[in-house]
Amino acid sequence: MAQRNQSIVTEFILTGFPGLHQEYYGLVSAALFLVYLVTMIANATVIFLFATDRSLHKPMYYIILNLSVCDVLFSTTTLPKIITKYWFQSGSISFTACFVQMYFVHYLGSVNSFILFQMALDRYLAICHPLRYPHLLTTSNILILSITAWITAKACPLILVLRAYPLPYCASNIISQCYCDHIGITMLACTDRAPYAVPAFIFAMVVLLGPLAFIIFSYCAIIIAVYNIANVQGRLKSLSTCSTQLIIISLYYLPRCFVYLASNVGITFSADVRVVIIMLYSLAPPMINPLIYCLRAKDMRESLLKLFCRRTVPEKAQVATISNQ
Repeated sequence: MAQRNQSIVTEFILTGFPGLHQEYYGLVSAALFLVYLVTMIANATVIFLFATDRSLHKPMYYIILNLSVCDVLFSTTTLPKIITKYWFQSGSISFTACFVQMYFVHYLGSVNSFILFQMALDRYLAICHPLRYPHLLTTSNILILSITAWITAKACPLILVLRAYPLPYCASNIISQCYCDHIGITMLACTDRAPYAVPAFIFAMVVLLGPLAFIIFSYCAIIIAVYNIANVQGRLKSLSTCSTQLIIISLYYLPRCFVYLASNVGITFSADVRVVIIMLYSLAPPMINPLIYCLRAKDMRESLLKLFCRRTVPEKAQVATISNQ
């Protein structure tokens, strides 16, 4: 039963990187702002290409579109607040705003995990069941899966927030993190944390390990299917079609699994190292993912080249017209 909120805490303080000296605040805020800017521009480019090029309206690119939207929303949820902390020395966040941020952090993280499951499903069907792929993974089916992911991912984070919000917060209000999350907030509650930590841990394991289990299965099946292809060029072509998704999935899951595994086998990190690792696996993939799409995905690369060619040719023609005059 949820306890009545007897909090005397009205705001939380985000420490960011705990051991960072003040003379580096400007440099860190500039670096974080650059990460945010690159993330926004890169993902906006992917969304723009999808919106303007009908050749990208394929199931795989609908999945990439969803991932880009999710990356934009996650970065916008987490980065602006920590940038203002170091830019304007404003690390405080209101009590309610912290829980709102916590909800979106876990909600968008869940959506991201489900989208990566769709990526693995796409490659599994394309390589292991190529004849059934066009009938099973149609655009309408991908849209249904995507909408389902965005809707069903709301439930567990909402429950976490509703259970954590009424807890009494009457001691420290300092969160040793760059954004509000369930662990960082509930650690400050003046009550036994176990009844709230265990369901949160189970939720995290289901959201992470459920899709990850299928991803591992799908890529094992893909490796077996590729091994059975007699033609070496056919093997390489099949592997190259899933290399993009494999890189993206690895960026998302490997650091998270490392942190969870390390904490359970007794490996401890300093507060600084822990925050750096969390920030790396939270913020690096949204920035790197679009670069991987544009460099590795053939249709996306061609669409980007066509966009540059359309812009370059008129400019050259205008320069030639001016010079002839």
